[in-house]
Amino acid sequence: MIDRDRFPVDPWRLIETGVSTDDIGVSETLFAVGNGYLGLRGNPPEGRQAHEDGTFVNGFHEIFPIRHAEQAYGFAEVGQTIINAPDAKIMRVYVDDEPLALDVADVRDYERVLDMRTGVLSRHLRWVTPSGKDVEIDFERMVSFEEKHLAIMRLTVTVLNSDAPVTVSCQILNRQDGEDVYGGSAPNRAKGAGFDPRKTEKIEERVLQPQEYWQDEDGRAALSYKATNSGMTIAVVADHIMETENEFSARRLVEPDIAKNVFRVHAKAGVPITLTKLVSYHTSRGVPARELVDRGRRVLDRVHDEGIDTQFERQAAWCADFWSRSDVRIEGHDDLQQATRWCLFQLAQASARADGQGVPAKGVSGSGYSGHYFWDTEVYVLPFLAYTSPLWARNALRMRYLMLPAARRRARQLNEAGALFPWRTINGEEASAYYAAGTAQYHINADVSFALAKYVRATGDVDFLYREAVDIAVETARLWSTLGFWRFSEDGAEESFNIHGVTGPDEYTTVVNDNLFTNVMARFNLRFAARTVRDMAEEAPDQYRALIERLDLDPSEADAWDRAAEAMHIPFSESLRIHPQDSVFLEREVWDLENTPDSQRPLLLHFHPLVIYRYQVLKQADVVLALFLQGNHFTDEEKLADFEYYDPLTTGDSTLSGVVQSILAAEVGYQDLALEYFRESIYVDLGDLHNNAADGVHVASAGGVWTALVSGFGGMRDHYGELSFDPRLPKDWPSLEFTLHWRGTRLEVAITREALTVTAGEGAPVEFTVRGREARVGSGESVTIPLAGQGPLLAGRPSLRQLADVRREDGSLLSASVPDSTITRSIPTITGEIPVVQDYEHTFAGQQDQTGIDS
Repeated sequence: MIDRDRFPVDPWRLIETGVSTDDIGVSETLFAVGNGYLGLRGNPPEGRQAHEDGTFVNGFHEIFPIRHAEQAYGFAEVGQTIINAPDAKIMRVYVDDEPLALDVADVRDYERVLDMRTGVLSRHLRWVTPSGKDVEIDFERMVSFEEKHLAIMRLTVTVLNSDAPVTVSCQILNRQDGEDVYGGSAPNRAKGAGFDPRKTEKIEERVLQPQEYWQDEDGRAALSYKATNSGMTIAVVADHIMETENEFSARRLVEPDIAKNVFRVHAKAGVPITLTKLVSYHTSRGVPARELVDRGRRVLDRVHDEGIDTQFERQAAWCADFWSRSDVRIEGHDDLQQATRWCLFQLAQASARADGQGVPAKGVSGSGYSGHYFWDTEVYVLPFLAYTSPLWARNALRMRYLMLPAARRRARQLNEAGALFPWRTINGEEASAYYAAGTAQYHINADVSFALAKYVRATGDVDFLYREAVDIAVETARLWSTLGFWRFSEDGAEESFNIHGVTGPDEYTTVVNDNLFTNVMARFNLRFAARTVRDMAEEAPDQYRALIERLDLDPSEADAWDRAAEAMHIPFSESLRIHPQDSVFLEREVWDLENTPDSQRPLLLHFHPLVIYRYQVLKQADVVLALFLQGNHFTDEEKLADFEYYDPLTTGDSTLSGVVQSILAAEVGYQDLALEYFRESIYVDLGDLHNNAADGVHVASAGGVWTALVSGFGGMRDHYGELSFDPRLPKDWPSLEFTLHWRGTRLEVAITREALTVTAGEGAPVEFTVRGREARVGSGESVTIPLAGQGPLLAGRPSLRQLADVRREDGSLLSASVPDSTITRSIPTITGEIPVVQDYEHTFAGQQDQTGIDS
């Protein structure tokens, strides 16, 4: 999955030992640094070849009209896309006026390191120039976690064997509106060229309108802009600090789209040249650019006062604290340990200083998915945040609270009560142009409420719930109450509550009735809202009265929500003994994934949606995700049957799928398969398994890695707000250790094959269960619970062959096939194992003279 000669195993560092332009886009992603607000892709400071010279600020976006070929009422009208912010990473080196260009340079030593303990990206190389100069170059890049607007870059150049003229050209460059003089992209930029809905939009018109720009005599430079349509503003201010015993001079140039600070050095042999670049980025939705420039100045002045080394020390201390509360330790597997820590570090880089913004699908590591926020945050990222860094989780949830006005407008537009959160967005407005796999995914409402409930249960933060977040619960419940409808019995009694015309997490099946995931999660949403308002009435009467007045809430609404939840229709097939994904899912033909060639994967890039929609085939876990999130409402037998049915139908074309399949596989007994899915998930980006890591980190998949470890192999659940464990430790793992924070108490959990041990830090005692056995651990205490094995064990993996002779409710036999354009000249009759309908040439070779076209 990963080239270990080039990327050797190290439990705390991602190391690259050789230069390659074959996968430059992937390496830009892997070595990106960020803090949740500001992100710098892993472009080399030379700033030449690149897949994407990217600098991204969370939420800094442009808007544009969505042009539908055929317009209809309620379609999303305004698109949003993240802007490539001015690039301050450029620090070009010239020796004897020869530029360092990694693709052609004679590089003798090379090592690039992302150190996850210090939060610093570094690079060391030795370059022998065409004239024979032996040059040692060291480079560091850091985006501060403590100072969210600050990035630091430090370059040290030493000519080892001779005196030589050395030039360092530092730039701030507006790349959004054009490439620099070197232009061009890496050779692999065109690889796999063609339509891909996962990539960002390209705006042809000028995006960044110049505002204030200047340089001063001390080398400080500033560029600022206003986005043409969104009106957002940005300012970049940079300082340049030269430290050397060599003689040097400085030249400056500033224009609207570029600021240059060029240092010419008369380098002596062995005498180092160190140039430090301090950069501050500020953005706003309404503040004038000039004020942002002033803010940037203040940040840099503060750094000068405190010292540059202090910033690196604080970064290391911040990382140490992060790892103390977030690390997951896998004994005896340094390769998995390295990959795990890389994933967890990406979560920090995507969310730590988002500070009320959302967590984009790619964090701030790339422009994939246009910088949008999806349901990924709530279902895949927020559990990690809630249990390790609760403040970050609350900040992410406040983003949804602040979106409520726009969500209410969207619900009214779709003729519903309450609020409907956008499927994809930056500014709160719906930006998904394809409603079938966008707006129709109403389940995002329940996902947000589920994440809110998980946060409150894990932290006990009812203050946030009662003060602000209860509005989320109420408004999302109101939408379900009007989106759904009642079916009545012959005597007029309420019989079932149904939800039609929705799409679940599986985007290969759209606009259906009674999607199981949607119904199960809506049921949770309704019950959570009803319980919350009743608890408020009893525990916080003043806040309850304010809620009634603020939202015009009728106390009887909670009763209606409970009735709808209790009567929610949950599809179940008596003949197959499984939960259908929706009301007609089992009527479709089965897609034969086992015989689908790799050249036709992922399906969304090779088949029209209408072709895919006709089949039982999944982009990602749907029912299986419901079995995990709402596992307390399904029996063990139902989970096993559902998993065995849906696993062979799941393509894994979404990076969100593998982690969920790993968790359920572990729970039901397919433990080797669980580890296989886990390995695929943990290397999604490190191994570029989906061929799109170049577009940025798959942040949700990284969050799912934590959940797969803690909830899959660690067996942790929090149903009903009760902490429980049922471990599934892989057979070749000696131990698994992780940290949780449960209502203010830090818990260290250690699992071996023989026992589970929980050690509590300061805080209130914590009650939990291990496979039904009750336990309690107090502050400073440890409790050890013996384990009798690691749960059920099932060999192999589910296959379509297990469905041999299985019939639908109407008695028809399930059959599997791969869509093919070949004309079928006869209809074969096949008995025995589940039929696999092949193409004409294979099925009827040699029978042409016996089979007429009208047969």
